[in-house]
Amino acid sequence: MKRREFLKAAAITGIASTIKLSDGMDLMAQKVSKTSTGCDLVAVMGGEPAIMFRKAIAEFGGMGRFVKKGYKVTVKPNIGWDRKPELAGNTNPALVAEIVRECLRAGASEVIVFDHTCDEWRKCYTNSGIEAAAKAAGAKVMSGNEETYYREIALPRAKKLKTAKVHTAILDSDVWINVPILKNHGGAKMTIAMKNHMGIVWDRGAFHSNDLQQSIADICTIKKPAVLHVVDAYRVLKANGPQGRSANDVVNPKALFMSTDIVAVDTAATKFFNQIEKMPLESVKHIAHAAELRLGTMDLDKIKVKRINLKS
Repeated sequence: MKRREFLKAAAITGIASTIKLSDGMDLMAQKVSKTSTGCDLVAVMGGEPAIMFRKAIAEFGGMGRFVKKGYKVTVKPNIGWDRKPELAGNTNPALVAEIVRECLRAGASEVIVFDHTCDEWRKCYTNSGIEAAAKAAGAKVMSGNEETYYREIALPRAKKLKTAKVHTAILDSDVWINVPILKNHGGAKMTIAMKNHMGIVWDRGAFHSNDLQQSIADICTIKKPAVLHVVDAYRVLKANGPQGRSANDVVNPKALFMSTDIVAVDTAATKFFNQIEKMPLESVKHIAHAAELRLGTMDLDKIKVKRINLKS
């Protein structure tokens, strides 16, 4: 399918029914599974954010696999920009809310939602819709705008970024869940699961002054990694990221990727994005850097991938 045809189809139907990932990942080739078969990565298309999440987490055995009774959980979406949901600058609020609800259903004693925003944090939290949605679902919402919220940690496995001040919501949690949106980024090329880690640290400037691509991989060596990565691709900012300029920069493929492997999920999401707007995997160097640090695999043929098409 030509890009122009894809965009027309996406605009009319809300789902690109012929999108494919390379390495044999045809997202539309399999019907919804009725039973959990075990997998390493789930790719879902054709539904609303909460429904796609429920289908994906079921394939992993349910949220109870990751969240135990009494756990203190942190959910880390992208809330970096003063943008409304339809502009795809931030994670979809409906997805964040559903993850909060699932954590509480699994027995979490507390769920915290936060991000270290780029724009003024109050505007980001309000206009993204995430603060209201998270609170309505039962979460506690924290800001990341004060340095006192952060503690310095060592990153012994890192190549460039040897220390970082990380938000206490991450460090003091029992588990945390990484919930980025899939979008274009002018500097890092892509914002997905790895890049979303820049929102857990205080000093983002250290990344930009110290080999951005390697530093993004380095922060993912944190001794408390996310237990789950949920990539929101319901709306995708295909150009002019990370903020976008207008609705013309946004497409609506209605997709979601989930994995415990940060390298695999960013690989799959980048391959998916490349079918929307050209972005070769090799251009997103932090993914390969993370693979070199043994944080996961870029070889999707070597893992169990589940593909769910809710429109089948």
